[in-house]
Amino acid sequence: MRNFLELCLRSVEAAITNIDAEIIVIDNDSPDDSCQMVKQLFPKIKLIENNSNDGFSTGNNLGIKEAQGEYLCILNPDTVVAEDTFEILLKFADVTPDLGILGCKLIDGKGEFLPESKRNLPTPMVSIKKLLGYSKPYYAHHLSPNQTGKVPMLVGAFMIIKKDIYNEVGGLDENYFMYGEDIDLSYKVLKAGYENYYNPETSVIHFKGESTLKDKTYAKRFNGAMQLFFKKHFKPNWLFNILIWIGIKVVSVFYPKGEESSFTVKDYVLISNKNNPQLQATLKRNMELQPVISSYTPNVEYILDTDYLGFKKAISLVSKNEIKHPSSFKFLLNTSQVILGSNSSKSRGEVIHFKE
Repeated sequence: MRNFLELCLRSVEAAITNIDAEIIVIDNDSPDDSCQMVKQLFPKIKLIENNSNDGFSTGNNLGIKEAQGEYLCILNPDTVVAEDTFEILLKFADVTPDLGILGCKLIDGKGEFLPESKRNLPTPMVSIKKLLGYSKPYYAHHLSPNQTGKVPMLVGAFMIIKKDIYNEVGGLDENYFMYGEDIDLSYKVLKAGYENYYNPETSVIHFKGESTLKDKTYAKRFNGAMQLFFKKHFKPNWLFNILIWIGIKVVSVFYPKGEESSFTVKDYVLISNKNNPQLQATLKRNMELQPVISSYTPNVEYILDTDYLGFKKAISLVSKNEIKHPSSFKFLLNTSQVILGSNSSKSRGEVIHFKE
């Protein structure tokens, strides 16, 4: 996670250049050197180090207590934002009456749209259908991925909300360890009389598999979170509780392990204005140098130099919004001499360190 966090922070720093903003990092007892990295590479960032992992909600609430801004952005560490992401969304927020939570278009590391960017209220019936494999009602299909509008639920990987509204509704419920807290917050905001909006004018990469693997533990925690949500917001229903209990038992046995990407890399293309002999020696495969991507080639992995491209351009190259490409991507972090990315939102990403 350390390298994905660095990539995220570099993108956020670039995105707040023209904004009066602060960055707060909450570390829930990471086992790697993430904290040391933040101290060394980002000395101006406020770092809060917890001695235990008390969950997503608790960690975020600690950071939000320290936040001084009018708006909050809750952001996962395995994301990449564009240089104008916050400017676009804050401009929209300032002219939208009764705005509660604002989300944007999320894509994974291969450029696929992530449908949880906009979701419907997970009523008991919708949740039972999703549990049985019919997930269409769970997502907000009344809007296309490229259409701005009101949606009931947004995702905790990226949320913008006024701090006053966050405090008014009680913030993230710390009874949720992970999963469900974003649904709970979205619903509380709706019940308080505000409107939640999805705005795809900017895209953010969410590698997703880095912050949580899609495995049996995920399935059990997610369904447990949904039980908590229904107990809190809906009238108890013994039949529904039985169905959810059965669902948890079933997924704990049959839920698949995190998927491994089936993508086979035959060659690499470095999108940059300068070659990288160390990277070439590490990859031990053909690596061409190109300043742009003129066309996407199957089984080629494109290495994106964000020092050269910038984050917005890099995100646009990954996105399948314009072109349905067959390629995969890695981001180049020159400061740490690594390339990193993810070819599947259901498994951990890959970090390749340069040879010394």
